[in-house]
Amino acid sequence: MTLDDLLDLATNRVLQLIDKGHPTPIILIDGRSGSGKTTFAKHLQNRLFLQGESSPRILHMDDLYNGWSGLQAGSDYLTRLILGIIKAGKTASWQEFDWAAGERSGAWREFEGGTPLIVEGCGSLSAASAELAHLSIWIETDVDVRKQRWNAREPEAHSHFWPIWAAQEEEFYAREKSATIAELIGLG
Repeated sequence: MTLDDLLDLATNRVLQLIDKGHPTPIILIDGRSGSGKTTFAKHLQNRLFLQGESSPRILHMDDLYNGWSGLQAGSDYLTRLILGIIKAGKTASWQEFDWAAGERSGAWREFEGGTPLIVEGCGSLSAASAELAHLSIWIETDVDVRKQRWNAREPEAHSHFWPIWAAQEEEFYAREKSATIAELIGLG
């Protein structure tokens, strides 16, 4: 399905959840690096804000990874310290990873619910997180496009991390089957 169609469908699904009494729907948006997850999440946030009653919160997995080799740790952190707590109706608090310092010493964040939570990033959709979410989305994009987007971010800093990150993605997605367990799939 196109990303425009996916945006329409995801917006409608989230608004239906809210109408049915779920004040804090959890939406997971996953896909390989450079697939367009962040852009899609922003579009979904804007659409829900325009059609709903509040602005959804976006949580970026980049803030949860433990550096360039921390995809699995970020996914675990999300499930254990954020989604499970929110799903239990409690306020979740977490500390962001500070990429400049290379450690989890960034700002503390918290979320108490009452508005949709959109989580975007590699590793957001796992077997464990899918059980805690209301909607899961996978975005698929051609590898050449993804690599161009990756290199455009910060060519000097990012280019040599591509193989390290891609290997983690291969391992994570082979084990978790994220594309298979996603409820909705969009082609970017």
